[in-house]
Amino acid sequence: MTPTQHIRHWRNRSVLGIGEAMVEFAPTGGDTYRRGFAGDTLNTCWHMAQILGAHASVGYFTKVGNDAFSDQLVAFIEASRMDAQRIARDPQRTLGLYVISLAGAERSFTYWRETSAARRLADDLAVLADATRDCGLIHVSGITLAVIGETGRRHLFQALAQARSAGAGVSFDPNVRLRLWRDVAELRAATQAMLAVTDIALPSFDDEAQVWGDADPQATLARFEAAGVAEIVVKNGAQDVAYSVAGRRGHLPTPDVTDIRDTTGAGDSFNAGYLAGRLVGMDPLVSCRLGQQVAGVVIGHHGALAPEGALTEVRQWIDRHVIKP
Repeated sequence: MTPTQHIRHWRNRSVLGIGEAMVEFAPTGGDTYRRGFAGDTLNTCWHMAQILGAHASVGYFTKVGNDAFSDQLVAFIEASRMDAQRIARDPQRTLGLYVISLAGAERSFTYWRETSAARRLADDLAVLADATRDCGLIHVSGITLAVIGETGRRHLFQALAQARSAGAGVSFDPNVRLRLWRDVAELRAATQAMLAVTDIALPSFDDEAQVWGDADPQATLARFEAAGVAEIVVKNGAQDVAYSVAGRRGHLPTPDVTDIRDTTGAGDSFNAGYLAGRLVGMDPLVSCRLGQQVAGVVIGHHGALAPEGALTEVRQWIDRHVIKP
C-alpha cells in the first residue's frame, strides 16, 4: 500500500466525539488516587487534540449536570484545545464515576453511572442533529450505544446517516462492555445497525471473539467487510494489528513496549493516532504506526490520558509530515 493510496477526503478536518465523559480516580501508589476525567470517546478526542494542534478542530458532545464536577469537566475540555460548545446540561443528573484497580499493569474498573447525564445525550434528535452538522469526522463507541438506550440509538443512527449524506465520515469502536447491555442479542443488533452508518471500524479482537466467536482477526475483518464497512483496523493487544481497506488486507507488528504502567485507554489512544493520521491525509499503514506510537506513550503512564507534553514528539512528527488540504 503506497503512501498515496486510500487517502480519505472528508469535507473538513473537524472531529466530533460523542459519548459519556466520567470522573476517573486512578491509583498513583499506595492508597492514593488522582482525580481526572475520561471516557472512551473522550480519551480518543483528547489525544487527537494534543497531537493535531492547529491542523484540525476537535470537539466533544455529551450531556453533563450543573454540579461542580460537571463544571470542572467542561473547563478541562476547554483547556485541552477542544471545543466544548456542544455539551448540553441536565440539571437532574450528574457525571458518572469510575475507579481503576491495578494488578500489575492490567486494570479493572468499578463504576457508578446510574445517574449519568450522558445517558440522555441522544434523547432530543434535533439537538443531536445540530451537534453533528458540519462535522468532518464523527467518532462513537459501543459504550455510547449502550448508555443512550434504544430511543437514543435510533436518534443517533438517524443523525449519523444525515451527517454522512452531507459528507462526514463516521468511525466506530465497538468497545464491548457486556454489563451495560440487557443481553448479547441486544448488543449484536445495535452493533449491526451501527455498522450500516460506519466508514471506519476499530474493533479489538478479544471483544469480537467474546461476542461473536471470531476465531482470529481475519474472521473479524471478514465479518465487518460483509457488513459493508470499507475500512477496518483490528487491535489485538501486543499482537499484530490487522487491517482491511477497500477489501485489501494487511497486518502490522506491534512494537514492544518495555515500561508498561497502566493499560487503561490503550485502545482509545490507538484510535486517536490512527484517526488523526487519516484525518490529515496519511495512508492507513502510516496511521496504524501513529496509533501504535500514541498507545505506547499512554500505557507508560497511569490513567487513561497521557500527561501534558508526553505526546510532543508525535505532534512534531505530524507537523513535519501533514498533508495539506
